Amino acid sequence: MGDAEASKKIFAQKCAQCHTVEKRGKHKTGPNLRGIFGQTGQAPGFSYSNANKNKGIIWGEETLMEYLENPKKYIPRTKMIFASLKKKIEREDLIQYLKWATSS
Repeated sequence: MGDAEASKKIFAQKCAQCHTVEKRGKHKTGPNLRGIFGQTGQAPGFSYSNANKNKGIIWGEETLMEYLENPKKYIPRTKMIFASLKKKIEREDLIQYLKWATSS
């Protein structure tokens, strides 16, 4: 699933304006994504919408594949302004990058 090297460009173009992945990275418009896999997506210190808080997602490859395809469908009333990544290969690549870049 996915190519982590190829997806650095996807992250830089589609995600880095709002998110960071570095250990102890700051929140931007969106939360720092460090340690997202296996977590509920509640990064300490970030103000989530009630829709995100109440969804109760445990983030993993499958949930991210569905979410990144259409965030507003997956979490109605989310405040995330990102439209989507329609191409499956781009989502797969991005997920591989996130697994690498956000691990401890």
